[in-house]
Amino acid sequence: MEVIVAPLVRVAYGDSERRWSRQEGKSKTKDKLDHMAPPKYLNATFSDLEAPHLEWEEMPSAPVLRLDGAAIQIKNLLYVFAGYGTIDYVHSHVDIFNFTDNKWCDRFDMPKEMANSHLGMAADGRYVYAVSGQHGPQCRVPTARCFVLDTETKKWHDLPSLPAPRYAPATQLWRGRLHVMGGSKENRYTPGLDHWSLAVKDGKPLEQEWQTEIPIPRGGPHRSCVVAKDQLFIIGGQEGDFMAKPGSPIFKCSRRHEVVYGDVYMLDDGKKWKELPSMPKPNSHIEFSWVVVNDSIIVIGGTTQKHPMTKRMILVGEVFQFHLNTLKWSVIGRMPFRMKTTLAGFWNGWLYFTSGQRDRGPHDPSPGKVVGSVWRTKLRL
Repeated sequence: MEVIVAPLVRVAYGDSERRWSRQEGKSKTKDKLDHMAPPKYLNATFSDLEAPHLEWEEMPSAPVLRLDGAAIQIKNLLYVFAGYGTIDYVHSHVDIFNFTDNKWCDRFDMPKEMANSHLGMAADGRYVYAVSGQHGPQCRVPTARCFVLDTETKKWHDLPSLPAPRYAPATQLWRGRLHVMGGSKENRYTPGLDHWSLAVKDGKPLEQEWQTEIPIPRGGPHRSCVVAKDQLFIIGGQEGDFMAKPGSPIFKCSRRHEVVYGDVYMLDDGKKWKELPSMPKPNSHIEFSWVVVNDSIIVIGGTTQKHPMTKRMILVGEVFQFHLNTLKWSVIGRMPFRMKTTLAGFWNGWLYFTSGQRDRGPHDPSPGKVVGSVWRTKLRL
């Protein structure tokens, strides 16, 4: 993998290099073996990458706090769907942010049967296709139900249900078909490799059943799925996720081992997957954290591999750019703070993000508060 790093400006929230500390007073013999042993200490921010400075401006916050929501941009409007308010409360409505006047301008309800988090979602410029996901708070069961929203009338209609429910499947419209790939299976942990598609047009299914397509090379949830230059890309993701605690009447979430990866794949003419250069570091929880700008894909925030010693989750604060002409990655900036499941948009040269879970501070990249804040920066690519 070749990674381009833009000119360095020291970041505000801490050292991005790896720092090791050794115990003193040890014998010379042990000192010679220290380089072979596991580190005694690893800075919490060791995974931060060097990045140029970006000037961020805070905009009016969202009406609600939101984690694991979904978002679709249509022209100058960002439609923000569902998500957790707290671990015990989920949203079942849509908020709309207007990029022209930088205000939240509308709200309307979702179908009660529609998933509240871990949705797959895509749009065609008017119609929003919402696929599967988790219904309810904590780590409740998924639904296979699918819906379509007409953004002009704000009316919902049913789509054929998926062959099997999935958590956070990669979802995108490509060449007249709605593609749904991967995600986590019904137990919320096992990665799915399935790939289904459904022919759709103007918000209506042209088929009654989903068609089976070529499986994806690596399964799992929380990845970006992007169509750019008439190619379908899948970026990042993870294997494994929180599961419901066995026997819990509220499906209480219990953490399990997760493997975060930075793999990138492109579907080549719909017949085979082609592996492309990986992200600069493993990254997950980025399903709606991307925009397409100037023949490139911008990915913002996410989560990376857990700290090898403390085992704590580590959030991502970098802004990445994937150059479609050269198939190379670069690090083009840093967010005001590290963030996961952020919802991104782009309008008139401005990169926006809203909502998600931020870090605990400049020197602690582990998950902190769920927020509804909105920020923007002027991109000069």
